[in-house]
Amino acid sequence: MTSFQHDAVVLPRGGAESVLATNRVIRNTYMLLSATLAFSAVTAGAAMALKLPHPGILITLVGYFGLLYSISRMRNSGWGVALVFALTGFMGYTLGPIINHYLGLPNGGQTVMMAMGSTAAIFVGLSAYALTTRKDFSFMGGFLMAGILVAFLAGLAAIFFAIPALSLAVSAAFVLLMAGLILYETSAIVHGGETNYVMATVSLFVSIFNLFTNLLHLLGVTGGSD
Repeated sequence: MTSFQHDAVVLPRGGAESVLATNRVIRNTYMLLSATLAFSAVTAGAAMALKLPHPGILITLVGYFGLLYSISRMRNSGWGVALVFALTGFMGYTLGPIINHYLGLPNGGQTVMMAMGSTAAIFVGLSAYALTTRKDFSFMGGFLMAGILVAFLAGLAAIFFAIPALSLAVSAAFVLLMAGLILYETSAIVHGGETNYVMATVSLFVSIFNLFTNLLHLLGVTGGSD
C-alpha cells in the first residue's frame, strides 16, 4: 500500500492574525453595507411615498459633510455605526425626490430600473474582481482624490451656472471615478490599508450612491427622459 504524506502549510502567527483581521473587516463591512443599503432604500421609499421635496444642494452638502465628519471622529465607537445609518438614511431621503422626478418622465420607470441594475452589476463585478484577484489598486488613490475634487467643483459650477453639457460630462466622469473608488476601497480592505469597517462601509456606500445617481442622469439624457 502506498502512503502519501501531506505537508501542512503553516502561516506565521502574525500572518494568520493578519488574514483573520482582514476577513473580519471584509465580513463586517459587507454586513453593514447591506444593512445601510436596505435602510437607505426604506427612507428613499418613504420620501417617494410622501412626495417629500428635495432639501436642496446647500442642506444636502451641509448634512452630508457634517455627518461624514462626525463618523470619522466616532469611527471606533458604537456611535460611529449609528451615524453611518444617519448618513445613509439622509442620503436615501435626498434620493427619493430624484427618483420621483424620473418616474414622472416618459420611460422614467425603465430608466430607473436600468440605472439600478447597472449599478448593482458594476458594484458586484468590480468588488468580486478585487476580492478574487487580490490585485493592489493603491496606486489609484492620488488620481481618484484629485479627480473627485475636480469633478465635484465642476458639478457645483454646472448647477449654479445651469450648464447642461458640463453637468453631463461631470456625470460621466463620476461614473468612472466611482468605479475606480470601488476597486480602490475593496483593494484597501483586502491588503490591510483600510482596517476600519465603518469607514470602509461609508466609502463603498458613497460610491454606490454616486454611481447610481450619475448613471440615472446619463441614462435619463440618452433615453430622452430628462
